[in-house]
Amino acid sequence: MGLEIERKFLVKGDYKSLATSSTRIKQGYICSERGRTVRVRLRDQKAYLTIKGPSRDNGLSRYEFEKEITIDEALSLFTLCEPGIVDKVRWLVPAGEHTFEVDEFLGDNAGLVVAEVELSRADEPFVCPDFLGEEVTGDRRYYNSQLRKNPYKNWTDQTASEGLAGSF
Repeated sequence: MGLEIERKFLVKGDYKSLATSSTRIKQGYICSERGRTVRVRLRDQKAYLTIKGPSRDNGLSRYEFEKEITIDEALSLFTLCEPGIVDKVRWLVPAGEHTFEVDEFLGDNAGLVVAEVELSRADEPFVCPDFLGEEVTGDRRYYNSQLRKNPYKNWTDQTASEGLAGSF
């Protein structure tokens, strides 16, 4: 818990053959206001409540608090969530000293694949595997809480080409 530092990339190539494991994740948001999110997550046979603060450093870091809860508690909390559930398969892909979390989105966000790497400091070097595409760190469109509100299936060519400008 504490400060979460991560970089996020679109995925352009094979990652599944490099993955060491995968897990199914379903998550909903009790609150997804700009600057704070409260998330309920089911991950295989475990459940979590997560609170995230505002993004800093152009989306590179933010405060995060996470606590494991029971599955029954999570199912009860899902009834309080805003409309829309994020459903995805997370693949763990080692690269050098780090492990990339590659999220293959399902449902309304099918077709979108995003990789994240968590760092201990903002300037920490890391190996960039061949499957990494464009960096989208700080681009709010790719935040899970935003994908719930504006799913990938609704993106137009203009939405997809807007880039990072004005998205923080």
